[in-house]
Amino acid sequence: MSPENKKKLWQEILKAGEVLKGKLPPSPSHPKGRNPYAHVASCIKSKFGYSYGELHDNQYKDVISYITFLKENPN
Repeated sequence: MSPENKKKLWQEILKAGEVLKGKLPPSPSHPKGRNPYAHVASCIKSKFGYSYGELHDNQYKDVISYITFLKENPN
């Protein structure tokens, strides 16, 4: 992914993390609470098979749509 798109995507991940703060369901693996920023990054990697920085520019819109989905569906 180009440096510009990677930077914009990271900003979207940060915004999504702010939206999801306190909204993720509890997990026994995270007794002190879940990290919403890591959650978004992990979900991207699970869905697309690569970390956000390793994705291709042609996937940018799909990743942005998925981040929007994550913000609307914290479960």
